[in-house]
Amino acid sequence: MAANPPRVIVTRRLPEPVEATLIAEFDAEVNHGPPFDRERLAAAVQACDVLACTVTDRLDADMIGRAGPRLKLLANFGVGVDHIDLAAAKARGILVSNTPDVLTDDTADVTLALILGTLRGLGEGERVVRAGQWAGWGPRRQMGRSLAGKSLAIVGMGRIGLAVAARARACGMHIHYHNRRRVESGDALGATYWSDLDAMIGDADVVSLSCPYTAETHHLIDGLRLKRMKSDAFLINAARGAIVDQDALIEALEAGEIAGAGLDVYPNEPHVDPRLIALPNVMLLPHLGSATIETRIAMGEKVLANIRAWAKGEDLPDRA
Repeated sequence: MAANPPRVIVTRRLPEPVEATLIAEFDAEVNHGPPFDRERLAAAVQACDVLACTVTDRLDADMIGRAGPRLKLLANFGVGVDHIDLAAAKARGILVSNTPDVLTDDTADVTLALILGTLRGLGEGERVVRAGQWAGWGPRRQMGRSLAGKSLAIVGMGRIGLAVAARARACGMHIHYHNRRRVESGDALGATYWSDLDAMIGDADVVSLSCPYTAETHHLIDGLRLKRMKSDAFLINAARGAIVDQDALIEALEAGEIAGAGLDVYPNEPHVDPRLIALPNVMLLPHLGSATIETRIAMGEKVLANIRAWAKGEDLPDRA
């Protein structure tokens, strides 16, 4: 350990090997309690050189404005940085890093699980069995939809979108995508590019979101776009909750305007709207996208690499 290692405050428990290394290499303090509220987060940004933060820490302009002069790095445990005001951090001379690449496959796996679970009604079937309501096999009971032959429209063809496309193609789905520009890797998968999002949505059996959350994608899927979807189509979201207008989605589901939805993310996590919970045609997961032992450790290793680089005065390997 250096003579004067940087002070690092870790806002959430991380995988044990990551925490052990943080404590061994830095003057690290790990939060063993609940997520920081605004008061505790403000105290943390005033008392450290590096804040190892997560998606549950809202580092907006106000919070960054409260930071002490020693805070120089926000080492985010996660890819998405929509909870951090990057402009405010830059204005204060605070660097921001994230953990790209390592969670692509796991997030794509969860997306495919939502597609499979929603179309086949696996969530509802599991609830029926647990409730002791299963009356045995029947020719017309628990009938879902096949994946093979269905059209999957992916919104956002980045790393995760491409990984979802590869998995869905293996299940016999026809792949379509909307992106800011055509993606050669998508073409290699036999995917059809649509420059017109509205037209693609109106033609799809399944619409899956893999785009980042930004000001431009806030409520990208709103009431008007939900009405463009076919009545037997499904919406899948394992990206960010606020990409979808949740009230409009609930109204569409309750009215039978779309067939169902599979969600891993919500606009006000950990709160899940009771109206969603009450709907039998919705599969709900608790933000499991990157939740595997292997990936969470790999994410932690990226946090460590970024802190080490900053401490040595080197360029961050994953600057956001």
